[in-house]
Amino acid sequence: MHQKGSLISPLLNGVFCQCDSSESHRGAKPGGGDRHLCGGPEQDHRLKVLFQILDVNGDGGICVNDLSIGLKKLGVHRTEHELMKIVKAGDKDLDGQLDFGEFVHYLRDHEKKLRLVFKSLDKKNDGRIDSQEIMQSLRDLGVNISEQQAEKILKSMDKNGTMTIDWNEWRDYHLLHPADNIPEIILYWKHSTIFDVGESLLVPDEFTAEEKQTGMWWRHLVAGGGAGAVSRTCTAPLDRLKVLMQVHSSKSNSMRIAGGFTNMVREGGVRSLWRGNGINVIKIVPETAIKFMAYEQIKRLIGSNQETLGIAERLVAGSLAGAISQSTIYPMEVLKTRLALRKTGQYQGIGDCAKRIFRNEGMSAFYKGYVPNMLGIIPYAGIDLAVYETLKNWWLQSYATDSADPGVFVLLACCTTSSTCGQLASYPLALVRTRMQAQATMAGGPQMTMCGLFRHILRTEGPLGLYRGLAPNFMKVIPAVSISYVVYEHLKMYLGVRSR
Repeated sequence: MHQKGSLISPLLNGVFCQCDSSESHRGAKPGGGDRHLCGGPEQDHRLKVLFQILDVNGDGGICVNDLSIGLKKLGVHRTEHELMKIVKAGDKDLDGQLDFGEFVHYLRDHEKKLRLVFKSLDKKNDGRIDSQEIMQSLRDLGVNISEQQAEKILKSMDKNGTMTIDWNEWRDYHLLHPADNIPEIILYWKHSTIFDVGESLLVPDEFTAEEKQTGMWWRHLVAGGGAGAVSRTCTAPLDRLKVLMQVHSSKSNSMRIAGGFTNMVREGGVRSLWRGNGINVIKIVPETAIKFMAYEQIKRLIGSNQETLGIAERLVAGSLAGAISQSTIYPMEVLKTRLALRKTGQYQGIGDCAKRIFRNEGMSAFYKGYVPNMLGIIPYAGIDLAVYETLKNWWLQSYATDSADPGVFVLLACCTTSSTCGQLASYPLALVRTRMQAQATMAGGPQMTMCGLFRHILRTEGPLGLYRGLAPNFMKVIPAVSISYVVYEHLKMYLGVRSR
């Protein structure tokens, strides 16, 4: 990815102006090193020249193939994936290519983002980025690299051998490159709510200042919520089977996966496989909204002035935000369990179920299992984050050479593995929570406390009894993550959300 000797730098030198004192560039550093796309007649002409070079077939639009051939002529080489990201980022009318207006808009918009990132990396505010500043910036994001790796990153952009990067070198390297910044690693790798496994992800999405100002954050949340709804609906039969096995399976009444599905269909037909899914989907919106708002407030309370938190801060803020959101929507969790366990004709719907629970058991019934649910937050969030960060750093150390983008399959594998480990650690608490939520539905069953249930399960079923229903729970993780990702990408496109 080294650009020494490429033709693009002298061509871009003509594209950028050097009006250092211009009011439109207020705050720019003097000295000719802070050039901008101004849009004057001369710059427009040079942009047209660059556009014509890249428009290889001369049809008035730059497609991926044009971009590949044109950039090679200029001495710049990009992968097909990178070229597709460039076209996708600037293609406003979704015709698969960039016309001249879209091309100019992409360059100007991209340069603004590059400038903000350059300033955020330039911690000494001297107009240059060195290896220590790169290491510190990545360390702030939870990514640790050696000085040799930081120098390798520098060499890919350094044209004059100073082992520092000035604004011109930074801009020339990245302007026709889809990666906006080195901190984009945190956006590639952030532990995102788009990977919905049907359980409560405790660390919410983190959004940049630009996304908050432009309103893009709520579109991401809407897309993530829609993806979660589709994902949970597709895996609802496995989720209901898990609940049934957690509550009814025992040594004397062993429930297998095939037998469990057969019994559900025999008792209530195929539609019964989705009992409890309605409330499980409905609770996505309030849970996500409350968690996001609580997370942002907690970030301010702990005194963080960064867009992204370190691992320990994310664990604390995420756990507290998860506790607040779970406390608020917990009655919906109880309703989900009761509806999943109901017999045909037992309830007329969500409202009827809620009224009967309140009338027969009182308000306290809506908080049965609350304590083990809260206790399960720390092991789930802690192990989930720890495993994810370990896998992330291992991949970056081993394979990140020219790009920090791991690709979809690596992200899916990391998220699936970390979520699975987190669920495995907190599963006994989740099982006890479910049994406490369901106690009133178990004919003649004793009303036990959390400690009493633990002792009863260990005495009658052994340690394995704390993992009833684990198989269908793990079976749903991979399809849930995959479905949520695919739906999320399609919803982002529909909502006009720029790829992060």
